[in-house]
Amino acid sequence: MQLIDGKAVAAQIKKEIAEEVLQIKANGGKTPHLAAVLVGHDGGSETYVAGKVRACEEVGFKSTLIRYEDDVTEEELLACVDRLNNDNDIDGFIVQLPLPKHISEDKITEAIDYRKDVDGFHPVNVGRMSIGLPCFLSATPSGIVELLKRYEIETKGKHCVILGRSNIVGKPAALLMMQKGYPGDCTVTVCHSRTKNIKEICLQADIIIAALGVPEFLKGDMVKEGAVVIDVGTTRVPSNKTKSGFKLSGDVAFDEVAPKCSYITPVPGGVGPMTIVSLLKNTLLAGKKAVN
Repeated sequence: MQLIDGKAVAAQIKKEIAEEVLQIKANGGKTPHLAAVLVGHDGGSETYVAGKVRACEEVGFKSTLIRYEDDVTEEELLACVDRLNNDNDIDGFIVQLPLPKHISEDKITEAIDYRKDVDGFHPVNVGRMSIGLPCFLSATPSGIVELLKRYEIETKGKHCVILGRSNIVGKPAALLMMQKGYPGDCTVTVCHSRTKNIKEICLQADIIIAALGVPEFLKGDMVKEGAVVIDVGTTRVPSNKTKSGFKLSGDVAFDEVAPKCSYITPVPGGVGPMTIVSLLKNTLLAGKKAVN
């Protein structure tokens, strides 16, 4: 069993991006600029955005953080999106989700210029991804395929089972794993809360991507010997072993599953660090105007 070290891969990619940024500046080019819009004071969102701003500094990007209180109106937020769309200095931006209930996330996402949509959530980017055109890939699925690539894990002709059908992870991961080329060329099965006989389906899988958001859902008796397991889950669960009284739990019962695997990602330190790096890669592409 080999652990897939997302932290180490993310550090390597950051180094590669930082070198490219130095090269761009040396050639008189423009420093890539990422903006993040944060609404309210959700703990998880605060942490994510702080991590994104810090990562920008590490690779030499410019970053701008725009904050609003929970009571911001949908009109005000749409006006902010419009300003960012038209600001030539900003290459890419994100509106951190979730948003307060009175604001339509779909409306905000669709208002973002797809050429600046470095989260990869805009319908144009999702559509382009589905047919293999240049686009900004959703950060988490992009991070997953990058890990498979960096560890040279064989995907051609493999059966990949994806647990979860969310628009952010499950669906785009399924599309990427079935694309022609590497990493891809998989036969893909997507399971979700209405799927019958999930255990039997998982036992046929060469690669399992667990993205249900259910702590320790995937047990040892659901995985065949030699499978590759990618754990996308990050749920805070109570723990008497940590100072905070909480720990991050993945969707995989790690101690049961790991001994059977050829490769497995830990939580934390697996897919998580790759998500921010994917955002940086998208911002670099946006700076180069690679998606038109």
